[in-house]
Amino acid sequence: MERVRPPVIGLFDPKLETTSICLSVGYGARLDPQGSCGTAHLLEHLLFSLPTVGRASFAESVERMGGSANAETGLEAMLFHSQVAAADASEAAVLMVRSVLEPAYDKRVFDTEREVVVKELATAAADPSDIVQDAAFEKLFPGHPIGRPIGGRTEELQTLNVAAVEEEHQSRFLRRPMALVVVGPRPVDGLDELLDALAPAESDVVPAPFQPVPAPDLTPPGQAGPDFAWACLAGRSPSLDAGGQEAYAVLATLLGSSPSSLLYRKLRVEEALSYSFEAWNRSYTESGVWRLLAGVEPHAVGRLTGIVEDLLTELAEGRVPEEEFAMARRKSEMRLVTQAENPLERARLTALGTRSGTIDWSSERARAALREVTPEEIARAAGRLRGNLAVAVRPEAA
Repeated sequence: MERVRPPVIGLFDPKLETTSICLSVGYGARLDPQGSCGTAHLLEHLLFSLPTVGRASFAESVERMGGSANAETGLEAMLFHSQVAAADASEAAVLMVRSVLEPAYDKRVFDTEREVVVKELATAAADPSDIVQDAAFEKLFPGHPIGRPIGGRTEELQTLNVAAVEEEHQSRFLRRPMALVVVGPRPVDGLDELLDALAPAESDVVPAPFQPVPAPDLTPPGQAGPDFAWACLAGRSPSLDAGGQEAYAVLATLLGSSPSSLLYRKLRVEEALSYSFEAWNRSYTESGVWRLLAGVEPHAVGRLTGIVEDLLTELAEGRVPEEEFAMARRKSEMRLVTQAENPLERARLTALGTRSGTIDWSSERARAALREVTPEEIARAAGRLRGNLAVAVRPEAA
């Protein structure tokens, strides 16, 4: 079969002394086989930790160069990234690409990493601010792949074996869209030749299967307890291809943790209900998710929900001064600017923004789209969320 080489997206600045490399694969937790929730997360750990031919793992090798390396699994994308001295970029890129595309599976490493993932899930389960988001997603998308916990389920992870994960890597992971993003002072030598040699064979590279989303579970949450709780309020926003995500991003800023936000004034200044809270938006194939996470005393969960609903109503009905929208647009844009000025973050942003190299995206165009958001668009977004938020709390009262 003819091989299809993943594109290389180069963003160069001669003043940089480091090179940041991000390999993006359009494969994530939503593609976990039925009954094997956590396969993608475990595969990420393995590709990051398996020894390469004649040397330590990709992660250890990069750290021995003095650089840093990490990997992450999302619902629809997996990222492998490193930041090294520019002189070491070629070696680091070779290690990364070989580790991800041609892993040497080892049962001992598999057993170790599976246990590490189980321990990671146990750690997350002890953190209410982590598991409350999984609970909100499950209420927002009951029975749907978007509602799966990205980390996996312990009982299903423990049934996985080397053969099953290796088969998933060969039959599906390698057939997903891929791109290599490089942010540094100059192009990395030898990348084209390396990718020509290792690119997966041409195959049925297609988008994740579209699955209609079911009705959300909007029942009130259980009683929180006993001393402090995390609440997650989540609502549906536009899907990846629907357009209009920018209005929800600006809406998240209006109800975010900045002292300039509407929610900060109500929640922190006027009623002193919460010290820690944040709002953000993410888009996926069938739907996006706008969410707000806040830590409150158990008795204040209902008041928190009421405040958010009231602010959404004010926004939807046009009862918020226009200068508030201008502030939120500017704040949203500057958040993107500060991320893009960090070379490693810019590599990550570009990998995610281009959807593993399948669409044309730039941080400059993303900033321009934020500047064009109108108060009317934000009002419509607030109106769609108002009364349609799935609310979860953790821990729940015994």
